[in-house]
Amino acid sequence: MRIPAAFEPAGKPPRPRGRFAMRFWSTRHARLLETSYAWFEHGLVRLAPLFARIGWARLETPVAFLERQVKGVLFDCRMCGQCILSSTGMSCPMNCPKNLRNGPCGGVRADGNCEVYADMPCVWVEAWNGSRFMRDGDRLGDVQPPIDHRLKGTSSWLRVAREKVATTGKRP
Repeated sequence: MRIPAAFEPAGKPPRPRGRFAMRFWSTRHARLLETSYAWFEHGLVRLAPLFARIGWARLETPVAFLERQVKGVLFDCRMCGQCILSSTGMSCPMNCPKNLRNGPCGGVRADGNCEVYADMPCVWVEAWNGSRFMRDGDRLGDVQPPIDHRLKGTSSWLRVAREKVATTGKRP
């Protein structure tokens, strides 16, 4: 029987090495994804009146499912509900075994790999690499608020659209 590492949840084996391939592609193409998401977000905000008419709560389940599929493939997304990919070089910090959202721990190995999973590159090393490709790459240094675990599994896409509409003063 294998004993889990210090911060590894019991019964959860390390991820297979091939699982990282798309995540690496996403950080290497962070600029493309940043631009694509800006267009996508603009579309979501424009559709906000329709979303409000249908009902934000009614849309939550199907949109969260779609978001989980898309972001799961591209970023190995954990659906925290508070996506900060645009601030972290398109590298999801929730992939860190310690769930660190504001930078690497003190245990990053000399080769840039994770302290917990020796064969996994540190999420924050990848975030740094990806942020260098982005227009807003300096946002990597922005301090992120603590995660609100009540939002786990909800759609950050819908949340962003609602927030953007609220801040522009337009009523959906």
